Amino acid sequence: MFTRAFANRLCNRIPRETPRTVGLGSSGRQDRHASTEVALKKTPLYDFHRAQGGKMVEFAGWSMPVQYKDSHINSHMHTRQHCSIFDVSHMLQTKVYGRDRVKFIESLIVGDIAELKDNQGTLSLFTNTKGGIMDDLIVTKTDRGYLYVVSNAGCADKDSAHMQARLQEFKAAGHDVDLEFMEESLIALQGPSMAQVLQKGVGDDLRKLTFMTSVLTPVFGIQGCRVTRCGYTGEDGVEISVPSGDVVSLTEKLLADSEVKLAGLGARDSLRLEAGLCLYGNDIDETTTPVEGSLVWTIGASTLIVTFHACILNANVFLYVGKRRRQARDFPGADIIVPQIKAKTQRKRVGLISTGPPVRQHTPILSSDGRVIGEVTSGCPSPCLKLNVAMGYVEAGFSKVGTSIQVEVRKKAVPAVVSKMPFVPTKYYMGQ
Repeated sequence: MFTRAFANRLCNRIPRETPRTVGLGSSGRQDRHASTEVALKKTPLYDFHRAQGGKMVEFAGWSMPVQYKDSHINSHMHTRQHCSIFDVSHMLQTKVYGRDRVKFIESLIVGDIAELKDNQGTLSLFTNTKGGIMDDLIVTKTDRGYLYVVSNAGCADKDSAHMQARLQEFKAAGHDVDLEFMEESLIALQGPSMAQVLQKGVGDDLRKLTFMTSVLTPVFGIQGCRVTRCGYTGEDGVEISVPSGDVVSLTEKLLADSEVKLAGLGARDSLRLEAGLCLYGNDIDETTTPVEGSLVWTIGASTLIVTFHACILNANVFLYVGKRRRQARDFPGADIIVPQIKAKTQRKRVGLISTGPPVRQHTPILSSDGRVIGEVTSGCPSPCLKLNVAMGYVEAGFSKVGTSIQVEVRKKAVPAVVSKMPFVPTKYYMGQ
């Protein structure tokens, strides 16, 4: 059973990029003069969220639900035990067309898209010339003559400008490539009963749709949907790109199943952290290289199969990145990133577990003798473990799993230990 104190600590967690309640004054009451809500962007599900009791907050310039009538803890645990719908329509969806589409996207990211099979996707990273991570994204090589790209809402303006600038360079050089920034909505259905729920509404056999593969298919009679088996919770799940005019109808059809409930940003944040998944802007950013961020890979004979140790995909999840990319060093920042693979970096991202008061972003990490050796980038009480989980960067000498360290909470040193991630085992569907 959860203690009241534990529940209060978790519910006080500020989810992702410090969203604040929309339209609230400093007293916490509704502010009739507040204009925040007017300025925020709204997904096509906004009115539906409000009608379902969603508590709306600002996130990345959007008005998004942080939770519904259920408590944060109940919503979190429902996702782990059944399944939940998350509105992720604020994320940037892009199609890349043209004969040179693969060459184009590979000029911006570290991944080997050419090696992907049709309708297979991979996590990759936009990097800058200094080796820093500009954003994380998923690229799917569809069988419809385009690449399907999903990247973060908080980086949408930056990512679209970055791609458009490169597009102009490619076109000026005579390459055949075009971009389409999509207007479709995006919802995520996440949890162990996802396949049971969704199979009733699709003709395709979901047992054949493995992790990081995608299919264009009607869903509960709605045409033009793309279903991709992926997610941000560590559970089996899908993301469904759906025409915006049909997203409310699809959500209602899914909610008709008693297994399904709505979930918001609060549960999404604690779920991803239990799964050891990075949040861009907190755990990785333009000052972080993939190697410093513990995004470590090993090389196969012809195709590099990388195991990401806790980014959007994490331990035991395979990401295809061609060996040729390392050898050619033809992606931004390669001359910095590639040598770091063999060399030791000064800092490394690690997982942390502690008891007592919760550990938050910017909490100092200390050695046993009290010296500052790093900083927490994300942290919250874990509903599943009933312990505090966090991730952060430490000096490389303190990065070994099992190392005893301390975290400074309210000016007091609290014992903690470097832990393997994910904190809660992931359940991605790799096939039967």
